[in-house]
This record gives sequence, structure tokens and C-alpha cells, in this order.
Amino acid sequence: MSQPLLSKCQPPDKTGRIQNITPENANWDYVGFEVYQLTSGQTLSLASQDKELCLVLISGLANIETQEQYFGTIGQRMSPFEKTPPYSVYLPQNDTATIVAQTELELAVCQAPGCNGGLQARLIAPTDVGIEHRGKGRNQRLVHNILPETEPADSLLVVEVYTKEGDTSSYPSHKHDTSSATETYLEETYYHRLNPEQGFCMQRVYTDDRSLDEAMAVYNRDVVKVPRGYHPVAMLAGYDGYYLNVMAGPIRQWKFTWEADHQWINSDQYPQN
Repeated sequence: MSQPLLSKCQPPDKTGRIQNITPENANWDYVGFEVYQLTSGQTLSLASQDKELCLVLISGLANIETQEQYFGTIGQRMSPFEKTPPYSVYLPQNDTATIVAQTELELAVCQAPGCNGGLQARLIAPTDVGIEHRGKGRNQRLVHNILPETEPADSLLVVEVYTKEGDTSSYPSHKHDTSSATETYLEETYYHRLNPEQGFCMQRVYTDDRSLDEAMAVYNRDVVKVPRGYHPVAMLAGYDGYYLNVMAGPIRQWKFTWEADHQWINSDQYPQN
């Protein structure tokens, strides 16, 4: 494996950062992703420069101010497993944000290239987030569409997903690693949370020719990078899962291809009992 796909959670650095995925260290072109764990009263300053950012409050409350907007105190859930949609802030390129934690704060910073220059910073409130229930049988999930392709952005697609113990998600296996009429090239990160926290889940990343074939035991606050290939997730008994997905590529559309062997899971043949 030339580039590790699993990024383990690190102790907070002086800024509170526990995850730091960049295009350079991921060996790709579009997606950047950071997570910060801030204590109450701690301040974090961010500059978007040539990127656009989506700041997702995974848990906790914060005051957030940009160059032209003051959003006051936002946030409502103290754990992602409350399963209410999060508060988020979209930050365009060439903007700054000052975040002051009002409680313990877990903040995800989703990044991708900015290009239009005409967008403004905005609040994405829980009422702006689309809620979906997908799948059937032991292949179900709850989805919060934070920044889907129907909402303004240059490159970013951001979604969070809940999977119950013993269930699968991002399944049947699908991929989005080519540019064609039926598929778009999108790099992707998975930021995992487990409940209870000592649990783990399994994620596999693999291609049709198996030139890439990695199976990983993923623990709380780990990140899995998906540069190409299929990428299903399986939860183990006793542990519910949450993951925050960030996707970006040259075209801001989510078009994917199912793996032929497992597409029958979508049909009336499943579940069989």
C-alpha cells in the first residue's frame, strides 16, 4: 500500500486538532478534512484562502463570525448520536472565520477548491438539512444532507450517516472514481464515531481488479480515505455508527456505479425472509 487509507485519531495539538487530511498527505487533488476538539472558551481562527469550507458542529455550541457575518451562538446537540441535524457554516474562498467554543466542541472542517468567487458565507441550520431514510433489511441508514449538490457551493458535498448496530451502509458497494456519462470522479473521506465509544466498525476499500483492496478496523474518530473503488461499511453488534462524508471532484455531482455482484440487495429479492 503506497498511501495509508486509515488516519488514526491523534491527541489534540495546541489548536485542538485531532485529524488533518490534506490533498498533499492523501495524495489526491480535491478533499481536505480536519477535526478539532475545543474546550469551552477556546478560540480557533481559520482562513479559507483559495478553498471553500463547511464547518460542521458535530457536537457542542460555538460563536462563529466571518469577515461580514456574525452568527452568534449556534449548535444544539451535545452528541452526534442525538441524531438531530447539525448546525454548519459555509465559508467561501478568501474569507475567514473565528470560532469561540461555548461548551466542549467537536468541529469538522470540510475543505475543497473554491472557484466561483461569488458565494457568501451562510448559516446551514438544522431546518435546512434534508433527512432521508435509505435501504431495507439489515442495510439501512439515516442520512442528513448538509451540503448536497442542490445547494450552492463550488466543489463540496457534505453528508452525515447513521447506521445501527449489525447493519451495513454505503452498501451495496458503489464507486465514483471515473468521469463518464454515468459516474463522476469524487474523492471521499469518512469520519467515524462509535456509540459506545470503545467500539469499532469495519470498512473495506477495493477496486474491481483488486489492485486496491484494504479492509480496516475503524475506531472512534478515525478517518478512512477513499481515493477510488468501492467502500462499504459494516457495524458490529452492540455499536451504532455515525460517519461524516466529504466528497469533491472536478464536477459537483454524485453519480456512482453499483458493484454488479451485490446490486441485487436493492431488488425485491432482499430481504429474503
